[in-house]
Amino acid sequence: MLSCRVMLYKATRSPATDVAIQRYLHDTLGLRASLRPWKGAGKLPYFLQEAFAVRHLTLHGHNVLLALDERTRLPKLSELRTQVERLRAVAQMPVIYVTDALASYERKRLVEQRVPFLVPGNQLYLPDLGIDLREYFRQPKTVAGTALSPATQAVLIALLLSKPWRNDWVLAEIVAHLGYTPMTLTRVLRELATEGLAEVKRSGRERHLHVDGTPQELWERARKTMRSPVKRSVWVHSIGRDARTLRLAGLSALARQTPLADPPWPVYAMSPTEWRTAKRAGPKLLPQPADGCSEWQLWTYSPALVRGTHVVDPMSLTLSLEKGADERVQMALDELRKQFPW
Repeated sequence: MLSCRVMLYKATRSPATDVAIQRYLHDTLGLRASLRPWKGAGKLPYFLQEAFAVRHLTLHGHNVLLALDERTRLPKLSELRTQVERLRAVAQMPVIYVTDALASYERKRLVEQRVPFLVPGNQLYLPDLGIDLREYFRQPKTVAGTALSPATQAVLIALLLSKPWRNDWVLAEIVAHLGYTPMTLTRVLRELATEGLAEVKRSGRERHLHVDGTPQELWERARKTMRSPVKRSVWVHSIGRDARTLRLAGLSALARQTPLADPPWPVYAMSPTEWRTAKRAGPKLLPQPADGCSEWQLWTYSPALVRGTHVVDPMSLTLSLEKGADERVQMALDELRKQFPW
C-alpha cells in the first residue's frame, strides 16, 4: 500500500496551488493529474481541518490524498508526522504531505522515517513507488518588509520591555527564557538582520545583537513588520480556573490598565501550548458569546513575555487591538502607550 504524505512549507506560508502541483507532477512523472477536493474533509477532526486543505489524486493507479498545510508556521516534525498519520488513519488512504521549501535536516528526518513528501517545482519523495527526485533544497528566505515570524516578534518585544535598556544583547539568554530552540534562534537572528532591526555579531561561541538607537526608535522601525498576535478567538463556558491560570487580554487587559470599562465577558490569552493542553480537558465551546462565557484568544506566541503580572504585555496588547479600534478604544490605547518603558 502506498504510504504518501505531502509537505507544504512556504516562506510566505500560503498554500501551494493545485496548478503548481499538477505542473510539477506532469514535468517529473509525465502524469496529467486531476486534483479535486476530498469529499470526506468535512468529517475530519477540527484540528486536521484547520491544518490542511485536502485534495484527492489518482497517482499511478493509487488513490491518495494531498494534505496542503495551511498554517502560518510549520509544526515540529514529530507533531507533523502524528497529524499526517491521523489523517491517513481517518481517511484509510495514503497521504502525501506538501510544502514549497524544505530544510536539509527536515528532508533527512522525513526520509529516515519513510514519510513521502512533495515540494512543487522542487522535490518529490515517494519511497513505496521507488521515486526520490531531488533537485535543490530551497531554504525559506526572509524577505525584507514582510511580517516578522511570531518567534521573532516575541523576542523583539521581550527586548523592548527589558530594563534597563541595553544596545547589546546575548540573544541566547532571551530565547532560552522564552522557551525557543537553537534552530529558532537562528531564524530570529536572520529576520532581525534582514529587516535592519539589529546587527548580529559573534564573540567566541556566543552570538550577540547590537541595536542602534533608543527602544522607542526600534519600536517605530519594527512596527511595519509586526502583526497582531491573535490568531483567532473562541468562546467557552467560563470555568473558575480561567482567572487563576490565564492572562487577561483584549479589552479586559485594556480596561485593567486604563479608564476603559470592562467588556461584557472576560478575555484571556492562550499560547499554542496552553491551547493544546486546554483542548485535552474538553472545554465547552460556544458558537457565540453568551451569559457566563469567557473569550479565549489563541495567540501565535506566548502571552507571558513579562513576569509578575496577570495581564499581557502592553505592546502585544496594542498590536492586538489597534486595527479597527473605535474612538473610545483608541483613546484607551493612547493612554496605554504612555506606559511603554521609555
